[in-house]
Amino acid sequence: MSLSEPFARQATCIAIKGRAVLIEGASKTGKSSLALSLIDRGAELVGDDGVLLNASAGRLLAQPHPNTRGLIEVRNLGILRFPCLDEAPVALMVTLSDDAPRFIEAAARIEVGGIALPSIHIWPHAGPLALKVELALLHYGLSA
Repeated sequence: MSLSEPFARQATCIAIKGRAVLIEGASKTGKSSLALSLIDRGAELVGDDGVLLNASAGRLLAQPHPNTRGLIEVRNLGILRFPCLDEAPVALMVTLSDDAPRFIEAAARIEVGGIALPSIHIWPHAGPLALKVELALLHYGLSA
C-alpha cells in the first residue's frame, strides 16, 4: 500500500520508544502540558497542536506539521523550540476528557485515516497523567 495524501489533525503527538501517541481534547485541557511531562520522562515530540497523518501499509504515520515543526507551547513561558521526530507510527489515541470512565475493560477503537486505533479517555484533573499514558501504551497500544 502506498502512502495516502497527508492530512492535518489538531492533536499533540509524542513518541515513546518509536510508538506515537496522539493526544486530543478540548482547549485548555492540558494536551501540551501532558506532552511536556512525557518528554521529561523520555518521550520525543512529533508535533504540538497539529500534526500531519497518513496511512501506509496498514499503519497511521504521524509527522510534524510544517507550520509548527519543533515548537511546543509551554504555558506561562511561551512557544519554545524542541527537537522533534520526522515520523512515527501511531499506536494509541488519548483524549483528555471530563467524561472519562473510571475503569475500562479494553481500549475503544477509533478509525482515523482508515486505520483502527486503540483509544482511551483520561480525566485531565487527576495525575499522574504521564504515567497513565505510558501504562495505556504498554497495555493497549499497537505494537511497533
